[in-house]
Amino acid sequence: MRVLFVCTGNTCRSPMAEAIARRLAAERGLEDVSVASAGTSAWEGAPASDGALLVSLENGLDLNSHRAQVLTPALVGAAELILVMSPHHRDRANLLGGEGRTHLLTDFATRTDAGRPVQDPFGGELDVYRATFNELAREIGQVMDRLAAERGARG
Repeated sequence: MRVLFVCTGNTCRSPMAEAIARRLAAERGLEDVSVASAGTSAWEGAPASDGALLVSLENGLDLNSHRAQVLTPALVGAAELILVMSPHHRDRANLLGGEGRTHLLTDFATRTDAGRPVQDPFGGELDVYRATFNELAREIGQVMDRLAAERGARG
């Protein structure tokens, strides 16, 4: 399964989400889950933000090689599951062909339609980045549990 995480600039939330998901998928033995990230308004090739780099390193994840990419119809088309950080990201992914495969991360994780966005730490202090990282780790943990359970039900 190809999972795509989407935020605005692809320098904070979605790169952290991608790294967290990659680690959690490996820990849960979900070898068929691949992850990527993109931004609706990304500056192509931009590195992860300093805050995202530092907080990820604190948590054993390295974003040094990350480079931002713009959300495109090709990326949307290649993804089987698109998890976005806010409703406007969902709208953009749907416009690019993601209808039916695009969900707010928090809604997919909790199987609700609460519509709660993930806090954007851009420009914030490290504590804001830490809070966002922790929120992403919690939500993505639930996503990976759901994917593992769905695999078990099919298998």
